[in-house]
Amino acid sequence: MTTRQEKVAELLKTEVSRIIQREMKDPRLGFITVTDAEVSKDLRHAKIFISVMGNDEQKDETLGILQRASSFIRSEFGRHASMKVLPEITFKLDTAVEHGARIFELLQEVRHESEKPDTSSDR
Repeated sequence: MTTRQEKVAELLKTEVSRIIQREMKDPRLGFITVTDAEVSKDLRHAKIFISVMGNDEQKDETLGILQRASSFIRSEFGRHASMKVLPEITFKLDTAVEHGARIFELLQEVRHESEKPDTSSDR
C-alpha cells in the first residue's frame, strides 16, 4: 500500500470505529471491534474488517446491519475527513482473532497432554 492508502485506511479504521460506537444506536449491534481497513489504490473502495463477539447468527446480523448502514457511516466519515472522494465502504468479518484463540487452545491441550505423567508400564 502507498503512504496515502495507509493514511486513509488508518483514518477510516479510527473514524468508523468512533461512528459505530457513538453514532449508531441500533440495540441489535453486538460488541464490535474494527480490526483493520484496506483501501483501493484509487481510494474509491474500502473494506473494513470487524470482529464481533457472539455466535454466528449474531455476527451475521451485525454484519448485515453495518452493510445496510454503510451509506450513513460513509456520510458521517465525510463530515470528519477532508477528502475529495469518499470511498464506498464494505464490511468483512475478521476471523483472525477466533483462529488465534483456537490455535492457542490446541497448543494448551498439547502442552497439558505432554505434562501428564507416563502411566504406561514396561513390565
